[in-house]
Amino acid sequence: MAQSVEKFLSLKNRLEKVYRHLSKGARRQGISCYRIYDHDLPEAPFIVEVYEDKLYVSEYKRRHNLGDEEHEEWLAECLRIMSEVTGIAPQNIYTKLRQRKEGRGGQYQKVAEDKNEFVVSEGGLKFIVNLSDYLDTGLFLDHRITRQMVREQSSGKRVLNLFCYTGSFSVYAAAGGASEVVSVDLSKTYLAWVEKNMALNFPGEKKHKVIHADVLQYLKELPAGSFDLIVMDPPTFSNSKRMEDILDIQRDHVSLVNDCLKALTQNGLLYFSTNYTKFILEKDKIHSSQIKDITRQTTPFDFAGKLKRQCFQITK
Repeated sequence: MAQSVEKFLSLKNRLEKVYRHLSKGARRQGISCYRIYDHDLPEAPFIVEVYEDKLYVSEYKRRHNLGDEEHEEWLAECLRIMSEVTGIAPQNIYTKLRQRKEGRGGQYQKVAEDKNEFVVSEGGLKFIVNLSDYLDTGLFLDHRITRQMVREQSSGKRVLNLFCYTGSFSVYAAAGGASEVVSVDLSKTYLAWVEKNMALNFPGEKKHKVIHADVLQYLKELPAGSFDLIVMDPPTFSNSKRMEDILDIQRDHVSLVNDCLKALTQNGLLYFSTNYTKFILEKDKIHSSQIKDITRQTTPFDFAGKLKRQCFQITK
């Protein structure tokens, strides 16, 4: 038990240190949703995020050599420590067990039916998050800065959001004064979520539309010069039965990016992001002379040193 006590003490000390530092940065920037812990200690493999007055705790599945009861006791003590450090009540802590795998390929997988939806704010905008029912919460916190960049670039532009998930980029584009916003995804569940997020921020807005489609096929059929700005944050891998083909981002990114560039107007912008940690951009095959790696520039304070994605701004 002495070793266990030591491990709990390590977790408490680590959480106190990072929470003190990160909560101060969040307050200073007026941010209410942020990550405080990401597998900092091998013996405590969690992601821990603050969503205003709630805490999202995602435990990575692993071989821990504990029986079910022992694991429950261990988890309960970890959660008690998190509650004590953050001051967030135990009933406002949402836990989830996740498989360790690359990227956001499983983002459409439902894991529960609790319907724990509530609204949070970011950048003066509102977003519906769900901390219990899906593999992810509905708001990727690592793209906070990228969303703001899109907002600043959207005035008077026709904006396309591909693999749009819950449409946070679409909301930011609309807030930036886009003349048209189109959100494309293969999941009807998430497209409905996009529409709810839009209605929450812009009741009666007519400049936004959702399209239920396989992005790979949709891009092939899109007329040249249809959009001024495109956002594309695809899963690393997808073999959805609803797709005509399998998506492998390393293999397919060149054709995806080039199809986006074809769909853009001259000097149009593509924001392309991937969570594949071994990703290598094949610049020489991409039809653009202006490719900027903006990964560092778009890394928020709560992801410094731990960001597992790359982000590029590509100009036609």
